[in-house]
Parts: sequence; C-alpha cells; structure tokens
Amino acid sequence: MIRPDKVKAMVHKELKQLRRDRLTAAMVFGIPVMQLLLFGYAINYNVRNIPAAWCDLSGTQKSRMILEDINASQTLHLTREASGPEELRKMIRSGQVRAGILIPYDLEQRLRDSRPAFQVLTDGSSSIVTGTVKSLSAMPLAPRTGQSARNSHVILYEENESMPIQVLPLYNPEQRTAVDVIPGLVGVILTMTLMLFTAIALVREREHGSMEMLITTPISAGEIICGKLVPYIGIGLFQTALVFLLGVLVFRLPINGSFLDIAIAVLLFITATLTLGLLISSFVKTQFQAVQMAIFILLPSILLSGFVFPYEGMPAAAQVLSQILPVTHFIEMMRGVVLRGARLIEMPYHLGALLVFIFISTFTAWQRLKKKRLD
Repeated sequence: MIRPDKVKAMVHKELKQLRRDRLTAAMVFGIPVMQLLLFGYAINYNVRNIPAAWCDLSGTQKSRMILEDINASQTLHLTREASGPEELRKMIRSGQVRAGILIPYDLEQRLRDSRPAFQVLTDGSSSIVTGTVKSLSAMPLAPRTGQSARNSHVILYEENESMPIQVLPLYNPEQRTAVDVIPGLVGVILTMTLMLFTAIALVREREHGSMEMLITTPISAGEIICGKLVPYIGIGLFQTALVFLLGVLVFRLPINGSFLDIAIAVLLFITATLTLGLLISSFVKTQFQAVQMAIFILLPSILLSGFVFPYEGMPAAAQVLSQILPVTHFIEMMRGVVLRGARLIEMPYHLGALLVFIFISTFTAWQRLKKKRLD
C-alpha cells in the first residue's frame, strides 16, 4: 500500500535534488522558452529578400523597370550584377546567391509575342526558395509609362499585366524533396549521434572513476582524449557512407561534385561535432546532464541550420545565431558539393567558419578539462 507521508518525503527529496542540480533546473525553464522563441519568432515560411544576382543583356528601359519591380517586391534582393549567363550560374553554384535573373537581348520581341520575357534561375537544392520565386509569376504589375528616345510616352506595362517570367530550378529540376533533404540529413544525423556519444562517453568515464585511473597511467590527457574520439570518427564516416549509399540506390540522389571534397567536408564536420561533444562534457557532471545539454543544442541546430527552413526567411538575430552552429555551414557545403557540383574552394566562408569553430571549441574544452584535472 502506498503511504502518502512517504510519497511526500520522496517528492521533497526530488525537489531538493532538482534545486541542487542547477543545469537541470535551467533546462526545465530553458527548453520550452527556446522552442517557443524558435517556432514563434525565428521560423518563418514566408521567405523574403532572397539574395539574387542579375544579368541584363537587353539594357533597355523596360528591363530596368522590371528589375526595379522585382527588387521592390521584397521576394528577391538584388545584390550582384553578372556580366553573362555563365557568371550568373557560377554565383548560384558557389552559393553567393540563391537566384539569378537573366534578361535576354530580345526582351522587347518576347513581350510582343506574349512569350516568357526572361528567366529566373533558382538554387533547386532548396525547394522552399524555388517555390517562393515561382510566386513572382503571379505578381500583378501596375501600369507604367516611360519616355522614348523621341520624348514620347511609351507603355511599359499593360493593365493587369503579370510578371512575364520563366522559373528554371537548377540542380533539382524535378523538385524532388529527397534530393533536397538527404545532403542536409547527413549533418543532422552526425550532430545527433556524435555530439551525444562523445559527451556521454567522457562523462561516463568520470562518473565511474575510470578517468582518474587512466590519468595515473603513463598515457597523457591528450592521448586519452584522442583515443576516445578516434572510434567515433569511424562511426561518423560509416553513417555518412550509409546515408549516401541508400540515397543513391533508393532515392536516385545525384552526386555532382568531387568525392574528395565530400570527404574533406565530412571529416571537418565530424571533427567539429566531436569537439562540441568534448566541450559539452567539460560543462556537465552526469550523463543525464550531458543528454539535456545535447538536446538543448540539437534543437536550434536542426531548426536554424537551413535544413528545413531557409535562413533567408529568418530575422537577423536568428541568422546570426545560425552562423555560430557548425551544422549550418556543413549543410550548405554538402548541398553545394553534392547537388550544385561546387568545389570547397568556392565556399571559403563556410570552410573557414568550420575551422574557426574547431579551433575555438577545442581550445575552450581543453582549458576547462585541464582546469578540472588540476582541481
């Protein structure tokens, strides 16, 4: 029979233990607040100001008016001008822009023939971006007039005329969701498993007292940590190979880039994820706390990385936070190499961000673990 007085004593004991465990108490408050802020403030299906480039081969007044109206729609944000179609495609391939407007020489003739007047090339590795750009074709244009060379008024837009565009998704013309998801899924899987495994493995050694026993042996602290982390590099490589193998065989995932670039990017990200797990282990004392901390980091890693929601649709503060997370840069690198056929050297920002993260997290974790050892 359950006795209320003993239940009350156990409840009092658990509450007292929760008060002592500051990290758990912080998670009780922090996780719901973080989810509310992420879903209510940072996650936005209405993507705006997608960075875009343009190539105006027509150079007419009407082409300039069209570019002005596109920029004013706030769907695309024209940031760069390309000298030709090849440079436009190169900007999209390297990830400098998400879309490119190509206005041909015969713009006027196409308009007279009621044909699509110009193309908007989109980064098909993001189906949300492509879907947002397609909405431009339904955008009504207000009637406008301009001045011709003979100072007479010419009609630029007719009444109820819509944007005369043709949207061409590059790298994923069929707009298959699997092609969009699988390269990013590698980053999510590695983050979920390696960060958690590493943090728990090191904390478990301390909980069981085996870490102190290892420290008394001739093995140095650096050798102990490297020995603990190397097996997880093999696990990460196996998981990556498995995802890509199933992606190619089951979902017909196209791999357009270099396998060497893929391998380098994966090894860098595995290293970054392991050092993140190492950093977590330096802050926590129990395996339960390690799991809590990993979940706390995992949620923004998935939601803010661009895996599901393009970060162009997020507010500025959320975009800044997303740039701190290594998975954001890895997903962009994977989509760039695997789908767009880009080289890592074409994405120096994302490559450099991963290297900086590895250095900072390794240095911080090393200093904290060394301090704990001295204590």
